[in-house]
Amino acid sequence: MLPHLRMLYNACGLAFLLLLAQSVQSHAVESRNNGEAASGRQRISLNAGWRFERFTSNPDSLSYDTLKQWILPSANNFISGTKHVRPSADPPGGNVSYVQESFDDKSWEAVDLPHDWAIKGPFNAPGISGEMGRLPSNGGPFNAPGISGEMGRLPSNGVGWYRRSITLTAEDIAAGRSTFLDIDGAMSYSAVWINGYLVGGWPYGYNSFRLDLTGHLKAGSNLLAIRLDNALDSSRYYPGAGIYRNIWLIKADATHVGQFGTFITTHDVSSKSASLDLTVEVENHRSTSQQVTINTAVYEYDPLAKKAKGKALATFSEATVEVAAGAKGSADSSATVKNPKLWGPAPSQKPNLHVAITTLTIAGVKIDSYETEFGIRSVVHDATKGVLINGEAVRIQGVCNHHDLGSLGAAFNIRAGERQLQMLQEMGGNALRTSHNPPAPELLDLSDRLGMIVLDEIFDTWGTKKKSHDFHLIFPDWHEPDLRAFIRRDRNHPSVIAWSVGNEIPDQSDPATGKVAQELRNIVREEDLTRPVTQGMNTASPGDLTAQTMDIEGLNYQGEGHGNDTSSTFPSFRVAFPDKLIYTSESASTVSSRGIYVFPVTRENNAVFGPDSGEDVEARHLSDYGLYEPSWGASPDKVFAAQDEHPYVAGEYVWTGWDYVGEPTPFDTSRSSYFGIIDMAGFKKDRFFQYQSRWRSDFPMAHILPHWTWPDRVGLVTPVHVFSSADEAELF
Repeated sequence: MLPHLRMLYNACGLAFLLLLAQSVQSHAVESRNNGEAASGRQRISLNAGWRFERFTSNPDSLSYDTLKQWILPSANNFISGTKHVRPSADPPGGNVSYVQESFDDKSWEAVDLPHDWAIKGPFNAPGISGEMGRLPSNGGPFNAPGISGEMGRLPSNGVGWYRRSITLTAEDIAAGRSTFLDIDGAMSYSAVWINGYLVGGWPYGYNSFRLDLTGHLKAGSNLLAIRLDNALDSSRYYPGAGIYRNIWLIKADATHVGQFGTFITTHDVSSKSASLDLTVEVENHRSTSQQVTINTAVYEYDPLAKKAKGKALATFSEATVEVAAGAKGSADSSATVKNPKLWGPAPSQKPNLHVAITTLTIAGVKIDSYETEFGIRSVVHDATKGVLINGEAVRIQGVCNHHDLGSLGAAFNIRAGERQLQMLQEMGGNALRTSHNPPAPELLDLSDRLGMIVLDEIFDTWGTKKKSHDFHLIFPDWHEPDLRAFIRRDRNHPSVIAWSVGNEIPDQSDPATGKVAQELRNIVREEDLTRPVTQGMNTASPGDLTAQTMDIEGLNYQGEGHGNDTSSTFPSFRVAFPDKLIYTSESASTVSSRGIYVFPVTRENNAVFGPDSGEDVEARHLSDYGLYEPSWGASPDKVFAAQDEHPYVAGEYVWTGWDYVGEPTPFDTSRSSYFGIIDMAGFKKDRFFQYQSRWRSDFPMAHILPHWTWPDRVGLVTPVHVFSSADEAELF
């Protein structure tokens, strides 16, 4: 791309992305998780027609503490031991006017979901709260400190209420029917009332959850009210706010396939045949025991049309299960697919998808049909060869991304997510780390369809806090149900190749932290034996229990050395774990502003930024030469050299693929990061072409920087850099 074409204004990209969002958002409500087919059940989008109001102070005297005993039982399906018992007393909140049908909400804002209430602003003025705390000479405005730069200076705090009505028929609520509410993500501490009755909730804003509405509904109009509550100091990065993912109403027979109720594994995979194993969990909400027959057929799947295609390729062996009243039962079966079209990462392989359609019958009467999208592939994590997918060594050329979509905020948009992945693939990227939380379900659907491999991550903190109101407050009660729900939701996605249970957890060398790592690993292994467990470790040593517990070793910044330090921990981990795959779970953290060049330019290939090293403090810009990083990071060149020196390392996840809202290192008065290879509007920084020259060595390309118009540098030497996939490049 010619330099002048890269110099478009950010505002143009932001406007384009917003227009793009408006034109394609309707597509999001049509997508489906592993799940619901039309026959026997309905999955209905509830994204439209909400009323919303945000309060900066508590308007209702409710809190998680007052609601907790009624919220905790929502997790029972994901707890292996003693379940929570719902109090017999009337649940709180019924007297709050916002949950009552008679309340007049016409003055509230009309919104459709997904909705992030914070992204429209206004920005809070900056104070000193970041790591660097570096300010321009004018000091910047200081009229409203509150949300830190880390959280993007956007008003995610406060209590938010959402209301809408649901119309049901007498048949919907008849005996023998069940009705559920599925929420793909709501930030945070959600509590849900139907017709004034608190049915449950879920505090962790990134996880998907289901609530049973059956028994609290009536024919005609039903009032659904949802309360969210976000603290000021709750995150190290922009969390978003509101019901920022999709919501679904599920109508089903009282005996049905449960939530995330199927699990398909593949083994003995080749181009000639593949063996499939299937577990189906059936829930029986009837008052009597039911004998359920389970039949499942496998088809090729068209992800764009969202339907099976062609004839059945195989059928699983029929299974029958007796399910007691109010209980669950499961059945296992197997099948063989001849000459399967395998799922594999682009571009060397094709991401072919399949769907298993499961039908439940009782006494010959069909009562439910459930679809499970999956891919047939084999994945091996080899200590020397790296990640082998269908027998091919696939080097991890990955990035870490936070969950926001720049100017769209945290509200997930399918086309915006697709655009991000497509641009990463254009660069040569083939892998994504979901830093540091469960992603939108649709992001994994896109990864399946486009052929991206995914390191699926759930927690940024465990029991020790990073921020005063982060997940550590609820870790004791919620780490098990959150982790089990996360695994069950995502384990049928062929793109997911490993589970990450944490990122830069404090006290990694403490044996107590290691015991928590063991507990989390054990939970994952109970849910899925087909993928390894890992975490991003920035301080752990090979002798620490935390590192010893992991199935594969993920190192944040340790392999290439911090800043100007060139020492590497790769050799010590290799000696300690010769049979474990080692990879860089987070690398680089190079910072830059697109199209900005600051002089003088370092003569080294790696330099820690500072006022005389790549920074323009007054403009709050960082040079785009791709050479500057914080004290813990490294330039791309330094990372490449370390990986070449240690060829057993399976690859890297660069921090980050895209700029994101929040964490504005090093200028605390800013509102977004400088780490991205691509800026928030989707324009490529010069580093994009540096990675492309490395990751797409078969793609003829050359990129020259900086631009040529320097009237104030006449007579001065201006360094010219070229990124190319060729062995050499000649300048004229």
